[in-house]
Amino acid sequence: MWSKVRKAGGRVAHALHTEPKAGGDKRPHNLFEAAAAYVTANAEDDQERADEAAGWVSPEALSFGVNELACRAVVALARERGESPRAVARELLGLPAE
Repeated sequence: MWSKVRKAGGRVAHALHTEPKAGGDKRPHNLFEAAAAYVTANAEDDQERADEAAGWVSPEALSFGVNELACRAVVALARERGESPRAVARELLGLPAE
């Protein structure tokens, strides 16, 4: 039983692995820093910065961070507008209201 838990924990730790920052700073990039940098670079159409940010963490960690950022952004925008998160998400994606 515990071996399965240890294996699962090891996979999660590996997926959340971060790379050290360039420029001599030994602190690794946080997966949320990578997600924020990746999303803003894409929003500003800066492929070079997006590629750099994508290299800071594993693809799985970046995906998790981008998903978390999207969820938080939709919830914050829904609160600001006084609408449901579903309505805001559909509007942002250009989908018809339900």
